Amino acid sequence: MIFYIYVLRSLKDNRRYVGMSKHPDKRLIEHNAGYTKSTKGYRPWILIYKEEFKTLQEARNREVFLKSGIGREFLDKLHL
Repeated sequence: MIFYIYVLRSLKDNRRYVGMSKHPDKRLIEHNAGYTKSTKGYRPWILIYKEEFKTLQEARNREVFLKSGIGREFLDKLHL
């Protein structure tokens, strides 16, 4: 099974959202449909970045990193 971490950008206020899913494109549709409480108020969203992992643990570790201060700096350096 393949797992992805993904980064979304809100077109409403330019904020980022980092998440994990087996199906990031489907997940983007769910975010834009308002199914996710934490992102509902900031729609619409666009997918700006994703990474692929072979295991759930690798993906989870990367998600935690990207949500950390150093991870946010990493995304800033990529201009994401």
